[in-house]
Amino acid sequence: MEPDFTYHPIGVIRSCFTEKFGIPRQPGLVTAARAMLEVFSPYDHDEAFRDLDEFSHLWVLFVFHGIPAGKWRPTVRPPRLGGNRRTGVFATRSGFRPNPIGMSAVSLEGIRRQNGKLLLELSGIDLLDQTPVLDIKPYLPYADAIPRACGGFADRPPKNDLPVAWCPTAKKALTELEKTHPGFEELLEQVLGADPRPAYVDQHTDREEFGLRLYNVNVRWRIDDREIIVQAIEIDTKD
Repeated sequence: MEPDFTYHPIGVIRSCFTEKFGIPRQPGLVTAARAMLEVFSPYDHDEAFRDLDEFSHLWVLFVFHGIPAGKWRPTVRPPRLGGNRRTGVFATRSGFRPNPIGMSAVSLEGIRRQNGKLLLELSGIDLLDQTPVLDIKPYLPYADAIPRACGGFADRPPKNDLPVAWCPTAKKALTELEKTHPGFEELLEQVLGADPRPAYVDQHTDREEFGLRLYNVNVRWRIDDREIIVQAIEIDTKD
């Protein structure tokens, strides 16, 4: 008989990524991407996190909650292969898995309490807002970094480093936005510079407009001659 397991989240992610589009395809690619891990009771005992601040990085084990249950696929189309070639799901980090569990190595920036809640400050994240967290473990450089490891079809980091320019109206709006969202310019330029367009989009097609959302801010942008042009940014007043 197959064992039956039931897991309960120890916390939830409060992320700058409030929609899936624009999330970097791996952790650490957008260093300015930040999140809070809010730890739930009864797991928020201070002693349970004793000495954790001695580690610079953590493994976060989480649930791909943005994918409908039971939607696993035996083969998927990895973005690194241009979205045109299928490969086995277990040869990828796709969320369309029999058990939709993910793992990310992220930077630990601090641990604090606010309004009685235990919060872990994280950066370099690739996690959607409201992601349930199953566990955290310290990252151990001597064991977790294997210099001679082979990365298969994803052996090297993506080379996307598109320059980002701003329309005058967008730049003016950014100046006001930075008063309430400090660091937003750096975050957006890193996200856009990684070219978040879907793999199936013709990467040589210019002038098509795209949109993404960070925190409660909607951004419209396009690519013109291999340069990203930010056309508009505005706070969503519905939030």
